[in-house]
Amino acid sequence: MIEKIIAKKIGKAIFDYKMIENGDRILVAVSGGKDSITLLKDLVSRMKSFPIQYEIEAVHIETDFCTCCKKTKLEDIFKETGVPYHIYPVAVMGRLKPGKTMNCYWCSNQRRLELMKLAEERKCNKIALGHHLDDIAETLLMNMMFKGEMGGMLPVVKYNKFPCTIIRPLAYVREEEIINYAGKMDILSIVCTCPFGKKSKRKEIREIIRTISKTNPNIQENILKSMHNVDMDYLLGKKQVIESTSDTSN
Repeated sequence: MIEKIIAKKIGKAIFDYKMIENGDRILVAVSGGKDSITLLKDLVSRMKSFPIQYEIEAVHIETDFCTCCKKTKLEDIFKETGVPYHIYPVAVMGRLKPGKTMNCYWCSNQRRLELMKLAEERKCNKIALGHHLDDIAETLLMNMMFKGEMGGMLPVVKYNKFPCTIIRPLAYVREEEIINYAGKMDILSIVCTCPFGKKSKRKEIREIIRTISKTNPNIQENILKSMHNVDMDYLLGKKQVIESTSDTSN
């Protein structure tokens, strides 16, 4: 069953990266999409038999530009789980400075900032996000191709400025698995789709990975593995770059 496959992968990610510890209070960020709803359902179900004791609260950041989310149905899901939940309005577009345009990076930063504040207010030491394996693979390639840097979306991120840690329990789960689960659970009918994501760079990278995956179905897993197997002997460090560009030999 697809839910067992997803649950097994989430459990492995939790233990591999030590994402959850006894006494954790976890704020689950639920965007209204299939990924975060799947994550919430699993973490709530897992509490019944999990050897580690933790508590959960759910939050939905309601932006001032995305009105497609069926908030009533989302609240019904929250109520079904039985966990405390919050609907938190944030004027993401309203915070844009004159002359600036809306983009995914700005929106993500604004929502993340509010999540940090709410987590601190609710005394939650962990924030669970619904990013899956495809997101992680795409982010690494996006940063390399469009920003010229090797940096990715880590399964666990600890912050110095905030007293909380970001965890991504879906790190081993493929998007296609979540789609199958969401269809079975009738979650797709309430999925919220961001209007700014239709022509994003992420979509371009997704198409590239999809094309390559036709001959190698393990592309996403291999990209995640590469983040653990960095061979610095074959990467240019700052000193090496300076030396190579300042070579004056004839």
